[in-house]
Amino acid sequence: MSARSQRSKSSDHLRGKIAVVTGASRGIGLAIAQALADAGCQVALAARFRDARQIREIQQKLGAFAQSCDVRDERSVSAFFAAVRERFGRVDVLVNNAGIGGPSRKVAQLSANDWHEVIATNLTGMFLATRAALPLMKRGASIVNNLSVSAKDVFPGMSAYNASKHGAAGFTDTLREELREQGIRVIGLYPGATDTAIWKQFWPGAPRQRMMSPKTIALAVVFVLSLPSEAMVEELVIAPTAGAL
Repeated sequence: MSARSQRSKSSDHLRGKIAVVTGASRGIGLAIAQALADAGCQVALAARFRDARQIREIQQKLGAFAQSCDVRDERSVSAFFAAVRERFGRVDVLVNNAGIGGPSRKVAQLSANDWHEVIATNLTGMFLATRAALPLMKRGASIVNNLSVSAKDVFPGMSAYNASKHGAAGFTDTLREELREQGIRVIGLYPGATDTAIWKQFWPGAPRQRMMSPKTIALAVVFVLSLPSEAMVEELVIAPTAGAL
């Protein structure tokens, strides 16, 4: 089979699927949303959009449904998925991408408020979005949780971020086992250094020319989602060819 035929078959597998992406206003989330739309999915975007104008712009760019949603807020999450249910009736793909880095401070200097905000966004938000989506998901559906390589390693000075991602990895592994019998695939996404805004917090002077682009991560996600339903990539670890930065 030619590479062109393989791409066509991949697109056909996702064509017409309903995909929800959280944290979809920029970076990896926006790139994944664009790649899913390009593959033929109908896409619903959740993010803390700046204003109605940004929502209109992203809707026009992707031909997608978009609604402001704060994954930290149970009512906001419920309202978003109620809108998805009314508009689409189901969810075939959920990409839990919403996340923040938080301030770079050692544990002794980190405020409780900063800790709670990171945990609420990166971990509790993943739980709330997943729980709201599950009633709309059937056999053959997929969940992708963006975990970051910091779910396997740590960045000193980023204790809240590291803890949230390690916790999210445990949540992802538990969810996968709970959903196996229902035929819902759960994929842990572990991207290495990617050229996004979050590196301003981790390492302001990081060599971005050695990083991967968000589009690269998105292409890999679309590939694993295009696998036949009897197969699953449980952990998608993606690293720059340049190695560790």
